[in-house]
Amino acid sequence: MWRVDKVKQFKKAMLIYNGSAGQKDLETTLRDTIPLLGQQLGNLLLLQTDEPGHAKELCRQYGPDMDLAVILGGDGTVHECINGLAGLGKRPVLAVLPGGTCNDFTRTLETPQNLRRAAMELLEGEVVPVDAMRADNSYFMNFWGVGLVTETSNNINEAEKALFGKMSYFLSAIRTIKQMKPFRFKVTVDNENITDEAVALLLVNGRFIGTRELPFQNVHIDDGYADLFIIKNTNFALLREILAHDITATENPLTQEILHFRGREFVIETDSELDADTDGEVYSKTPAHITVLKHHFDMLKPRLAILT
Repeated sequence: MWRVDKVKQFKKAMLIYNGSAGQKDLETTLRDTIPLLGQQLGNLLLLQTDEPGHAKELCRQYGPDMDLAVILGGDGTVHECINGLAGLGKRPVLAVLPGGTCNDFTRTLETPQNLRRAAMELLEGEVVPVDAMRADNSYFMNFWGVGLVTETSNNINEAEKALFGKMSYFLSAIRTIKQMKPFRFKVTVDNENITDEAVALLLVNGRFIGTRELPFQNVHIDDGYADLFIIKNTNFALLREILAHDITATENPLTQEILHFRGREFVIETDSELDADTDGEVYSKTPAHITVLKHHFDMLKPRLAILT
């Protein structure tokens, strides 16, 4: 890792921001960030997304010529940008500013959720290597899941999301638990095969979903491994237990209900085709072949996260 203030200033940088936000919100957001970034970065290219998929195209087009890519948006915008940049031979350093409802990966990086403070802390931070995940022909940074995870995303009510923001994820989870039925699966983790029944498979690189920090203390974004959690059944009592215990701990009281595996390569099959949730985006299905790309990206980590 290296401190930003000890290296040559980034000569070329781009800021990609979500243009679908309301005009008033967008103007406030840009007013809070562009002056700070412009003072430090000099040559800053502003790129506004116009429609779904546009951020991915912009990253592919401009990414190879940039030293730094600043992503201002929510988890969906980050996911698009990752998929635009991951396949490039020359990838810029990444910085992510929280601009959405949940901003889960920025929470894993311990980025302040106040936008102006986040920009200040990132510019005074350091560059660290971060793993990425490849699922067949796409990439993700935070999580991949099927079953309860995906159905919760599918059941989010847009009116609730607009009214309650991040709470809409928990309201959807409560509704989904009541109707969730188990499915059969076969998983290969490196050279180990597991066949069983579950209500959810969750493969994680980050530590937050729906703003909630998961009870996985041994999960790291830079160790070259991903963690697979197999939830065999679920109810409200079990969820309370999950949130109260570190499931990655050696002595885990929930080992009969939740199985935990670490690995670098995963092949996941289900008895019937299931939708997969990838960083909050539902567009792929099982089966899936997932691999860890160790230190695939360099990212800016905020200053206060380094000091604590």
